[in-house]
Amino acid sequence: MSLRMRRSAAEIEQAFAAEISRERSLRDSRLRTAERRARKRERERLHKRGSLRFVVLVLTLFATAVIVTAAMFASLYLLLD
Repeated sequence: MSLRMRRSAAEIEQAFAAEISRERSLRDSRLRTAERRARKRERERLHKRGSLRFVVLVLTLFATAVIVTAAMFASLYLLLD
């Protein structure tokens, strides 16, 4: 009976070690997935901010062109009047 218990205890230890190994690999996999998602969210956030900055830049350039054109014609009107 002692030999049987030893064999059984050894099997239990092996099963326990295998379960721990599976849990560690699952935990590592979940961690890598979470890190990948975080990096993806950060990239999307940066892209969105970059797009917004580009739109603001284009609108600023357009507004500057309109103001300069209006000022030029106003000064021409005053000079030629």
